[in-house]
Order: sequence, then structure tokens, then C-alpha cells
Amino acid sequence: MSKSKPSHKNVIKGDKRRRFTEEFKAEAVQMLLDGHTAAFVCQRLGLSSPTVLYRWKRDLIQRGGKTAESLEARVRNLEAELRRVERERDILKKALSIFGRDE
Repeated sequence: MSKSKPSHKNVIKGDKRRRFTEEFKAEAVQMLLDGHTAAFVCQRLGLSSPTVLYRWKRDLIQRGGKTAESLEARVRNLEAELRRVERERDILKKALSIFGRDE
């Protein structure tokens, strides 16, 4: 993604709300899916709030149909499993350090 300002257009003259293109929204959501934090994406792209980014993500997933929704659910499950495995790893590291001191 380039470092240029976000591309948006006002649809109605005098309207204070910014309107973003579908391409811009898709790129912003892709940054979020690539692992960037919502706060970082918002700051980088000049968005007012992370909630708008999450709404765009939800809308894109809903438009993707059942396949996109099932993939999103699978990703959530895998992320939860990853957190569980990381906790187990940390506990095992602590146990190893404790038992290693006894020698």
C-alpha cells in the first residue's frame, strides 16, 4: 500500500461525511486481515475509528456468502486454539525451568 493520502470523495457537496470507494475499504480490511492492528490501520489511512473498519470487514464477509462466513469462523477457532497452545507452551517452559534448578 502506498504512503499517499486515502482516496475518498465527497458524494454531496457540503456533506461533512467522507465517502470511501469499495476498493479502499477492501484494502483497509485486507491490512487488518494481514495482521495489522485496527488502530494502526486507522491511523495509517486516516480513519476516525476502528469500529468503521470492523463494520467494513463484517460487510465484506457477509457479501462473500456462506463460504466467507465459514472461513471467518474457522479462523476464529484456529486463533483460539493458538492462544491455548501458547499458554500450554508457557506453562511447560516454567515447569522446565523449575525442574532444571533442582539439579
